[in-house]
Amino acid sequence: MKILNIHKTITPDQLLNVLQQKLNLLFRQQRQTDISLVYENKDGAIEISQPDLYEKFLVSIAIKGQELLITRTADYIDDVNALTVESILNEIFAELADDGKVTLVLEG
Repeated sequence: MKILNIHKTITPDQLLNVLQQKLNLLFRQQRQTDISLVYENKDGAIEISQPDLYEKFLVSIAIKGQELLITRTADYIDDVNALTVESILNEIFAELADDGKVTLVLEG
C-alpha cells in the first residue's frame, strides 16, 4: 500500500468524476491502445480495473481525510498497463493536490 497526502479533502465521487474525465484518455494516448479501463466506487474505494484482461482490480484508492490509500494488486505490479495507470494517477493526484503538493506518507 502507498499513502499519499494531497493536502486537500476530496470525496470518492469527486475522485471518480476526475478519473472518468481523464484516465482513459491519458491511458490510451500513452499506451497507444484502445483498451478502456473501468472505474467503480465500491464501498467508498475507487477500483480501477480492466475485466477483459485481468481477473482482479489494478488499483484501489480509498480516501481518508486528505490521504489517498492506494493498493495495487500484487499480481500485476510489473504489468505495463498497471505501471502506466500508476504513472498517470500520480499526474492526476498532483493536479488535484493543494498547490500541486503531494506528500508520500507511506510506501510499502
